[in-house]
Amino acid sequence: MARVAPFSVVVGRMLDAWIKTSPERPVRAEDVYRGVLDLLSIKMRLTVFEVTGPDPLDWYMRTVRHSGFTSRIININGLFSDCRVGDFKDRAYMERSVIPRLKEVVERQQPATELVKTRLLGVSLGYDRILLPQKNANGSQWVISSSYAQFLLGQPQARETLDTSDEAIVQLLIEGSTAKEIAVLLGLSHRTVEHRLDKMKQRFGARNTVHLVAMLIAAHIDRSALS
Repeated sequence: MARVAPFSVVVGRMLDAWIKTSPERPVRAEDVYRGVLDLLSIKMRLTVFEVTGPDPLDWYMRTVRHSGFTSRIININGLFSDCRVGDFKDRAYMERSVIPRLKEVVERQQPATELVKTRLLGVSLGYDRILLPQKNANGSQWVISSSYAQFLLGQPQARETLDTSDEAIVQLLIEGSTAKEIAVLLGLSHRTVEHRLDKMKQRFGARNTVHLVAMLIAAHIDRSALS
């Protein structure tokens, strides 16, 4: 059975392997990531970008290990199939959240690690990422990208404005209060709180209360325009 490890361990192992490489004797990407393949969890993905020229849109994205993470919101593995960067389905995502950092690490030939908060096909998502460029005196020919999924939140079916009472109910839900506790705190009847929650679920297309809260958090992230 494959072992799994925290993403920090995966990152550390790859950095150790990368540090031992030399620009005078360039190595293959496999020589850097080979030792971590058995450590990847279902929430981790490993991809290699093949640098084929000056334009990142012409670079090729090759998946080494798909994530085992599944969601009803979006088919991540289907979306991140092998392709030319310029042919990726969400071009805006690539130009906003991937290409600038790829260009930076290729130019500097130095790794980059970060928490990425962005949007993909209208879905808010966050993930830890490390980018490792090939050390090569003649210019990097590949970049390893490994990521660890943090959250994946779908947008509401409709953009609604909540009134003051609904905002208060949502805030208390996020803080962990039950419907009965919210009723007491806001001086409302339990039936009124339940009725407002049912109405919000209908308006936003949420399947249950937990789903409603997740969608409202996603809407907030989207308004914040995090990238």
